[in-house]
Amino acid sequence: EPESLVHHILKDMHATKKKKTRVILRMLPISGTCKAFMEDMKKYTETFFEPWFKAPNKGTFQIVYKARNNSHMSREEVIKELAGVVGSLNPENKVDLNNPQYTIVVEIIKSVCCLSVVKDYVLFRKYNLQEVVKSNKEDTQQNPSSVKGEQNSKAAKAETEEEEEHSKEVKEEST
Repeated sequence: EPESLVHHILKDMHATKKKKTRVILRMLPISGTCKAFMEDMKKYTETFFEPWFKAPNKGTFQIVYKARNNSHMSREEVIKELAGVVGSLNPENKVDLNNPQYTIVVEIIKSVCCLSVVKDYVLFRKYNLQEVVKSNKEDTQQNPSSVKGEQNSKAAKAETEEEEEHSKEVKEEST
């Protein structure tokens, strides 16, 4: 199962914060493929989504769509149809764009549709290996610096206001 393999690798990298690759930027597991036509996709996904979204199982989800060398598929149409399929499997499945339990990845390359359902897509920064390694280090460093940056900008703003007032006074005195 490519999803569990990639999830395990990313979970390890997230926990250890050790960069274990130089050239791989992103890993996207692909579990199923079909022709990139709406009828074929709809028919295929009705059975493909069952392990995650069929009646006893439920969860929140989002759909990520990317098309390459394909102009006959509409992003909105694909997302609407696939969300309809997930909703038909279990009406308790809900869309959550901020922190979903599952992310449905749809990659269309020419006339082939590659599909996968992955966990922790947001946590693992869209499965970007470089971002997973540096996420917590930079987050903790950025927060204090952003507070300092706000304080510095307030101080700079106050200084420029004082300079403007001083220059107005000088202009008034010279006239």
